[in-house]
Amino acid sequence: MLTHPTYSRLVALGLNGMAKALEEQCRQPDMSALDFEERLALMVDRETTERENRRLVTRLQFAGLRQNAVVEDVDLKSPRGLDKALFHKLAAGEWIDRHHNLLIVGPTGVGKSWIACALGHKACRNNRSVLYQRMPRLFDALALGRGDGRHARLIKNLGRVQLLILDDWGLAPMTAERRRDLLEIMDDRHGRGSTIVTSQLPVDHWHEIIGDPTLADAILDRLVHNAYRLTLKGESLRKAAARRHSLDADPVA
Repeated sequence: MLTHPTYSRLVALGLNGMAKALEEQCRQPDMSALDFEERLALMVDRETTERENRRLVTRLQFAGLRQNAVVEDVDLKSPRGLDKALFHKLAAGEWIDRHHNLLIVGPTGVGKSWIACALGHKACRNNRSVLYQRMPRLFDALALGRGDGRHARLIKNLGRVQLLILDDWGLAPMTAERRRDLLEIMDDRHGRGSTIVTSQLPVDHWHEIIGDPTLADAILDRLVHNAYRLTLKGESLRKAAARRHSLDADPVA
């Protein structure tokens, strides 16, 4: 390791990327052909990259994405009705800046959560704050928070992130308490942040799942009317993958 005083000072100042770049330059004789400004620019670029990577790690840890998915790995060829042009538009992320929402619906196993997490990962890469929540666990956490005094803080955190992912919408009818929590979340986020919702139920059935007609109108008004929609269909990708694996494992006759 380099023991040059400048290296130690860079480390002490928290400029670890520049310190690493300086160490690498000292080990490469051909660097002497570059002038001072060029070598300094390489060090600054390295520091910038290191800081961006650290911030990305922090954003991903906070997001808590359920799937280790990236948009580059999303299968656009499977016959499940995924609108390729719309997906590429969503991956670009401008809709998040405009505080629009996204509804991803379809039967189990067609990749709704994977797509949502891939878009969440891309948003993290684009320096946006993201938070993933499965709705049953979210409602349980809010109920506990109501008892121990954390409820208001949890609601505030949900309203603050730029992209909130609510996975598994509508697995069971909502209680009055859950309806009120959901309205508060949607109201805080309306016009201030974007929300992705995944559900096995068609959007037309969400009103009855929420239950109370007045609250359902208020919730869906804030969620649905400015939302893009991805409606997926077809066979479960998990079942198809398992079948292919079974065929590959069969001995050749």
